[in-house]
Amino acid sequence: MPALARQRCHTVLAGLVTLATAAVVSLGASAPASAAETWSETGSDRAEPLTESQGLTSVEIPANSPNHYTGIGTIPFGVSSRGWNHVGDPDASYNGYYIEPYQRDSGNSKMFRVQAPGGAWSEYVHTLSAGEALNNSWDAISPDGQWMLAGEWGTMNRLLVFPTPGVNPATSPSANLPQASTVNLDHAVRDIQGCDFSGPTTLLCSSDDPDGSLFGVTKPLLRIDLSAAPNGTADVSGHVTALRQLPLRSSCSGTFETEGIDYDRRSGILRVIVMSPGFCVLTDSKTYKFSRG
Repeated sequence: MPALARQRCHTVLAGLVTLATAAVVSLGASAPASAAETWSETGSDRAEPLTESQGLTSVEIPANSPNHYTGIGTIPFGVSSRGWNHVGDPDASYNGYYIEPYQRDSGNSKMFRVQAPGGAWSEYVHTLSAGEALNNSWDAISPDGQWMLAGEWGTMNRLLVFPTPGVNPATSPSANLPQASTVNLDHAVRDIQGCDFSGPTTLLCSSDDPDGSLFGVTKPLLRIDLSAAPNGTADVSGHVTALRQLPLRSSCSGTFETEGIDYDRRSGILRVIVMSPGFCVLTDSKTYKFSRG
């Protein structure tokens, strides 16, 4: 999320205004749904506006670890004091590496903060490629652990692929984290706030799209089917399908903000954060739960 969008998120913590509509859609701009799967809402938990407002992930190692959340209140002072003042939607590898994406208000780099299974933290900085957006809203680690996807804010036709920092042996905190390849999408996406792998070649993504012209609905849950598992040596294509609109319910009317997403392969539960408008960001923001079918 860029500085302007981050400011909007901060303003939401004090109050904002506008309401979105509901619909079920597919890839077509306003066509009826023809998605291959259905995700049904099964419950929700309150999302804390300071510590659970940006992202979340389930952690498999160590065993019985709690879910991890991010928000402005989770950024360590030693990180924010160096200009890394926005944290996005994190992810965790199946072998226990936890990764948070960070951005600054300006400059030519983004940062991924990695916690190893033993608890030690390290930082990996990526210098922007030509034409790459500054924001760093999310990361998603491939099931084999070797590759990490990230995305850019705004209307985009691609996702970025990096060697997974701390896991892929080609990475080092003392060296630039390079972009390895690209996922080329067959349909534009807008304002992606989080993605997570639900299989070796399948991503589920939360979009904060306020416009609705791309899929006929605002704030959609998207599925991206990759032509092959990312391997860092060649670009792959991604087929985009909109599955449904995410829940937009609150005691306040106004602009909702869709945030991070997590798919837990152990339970099959999908969770997505949606922050409420205005004052209600403090009272009825939710992490919604979904199950397939």
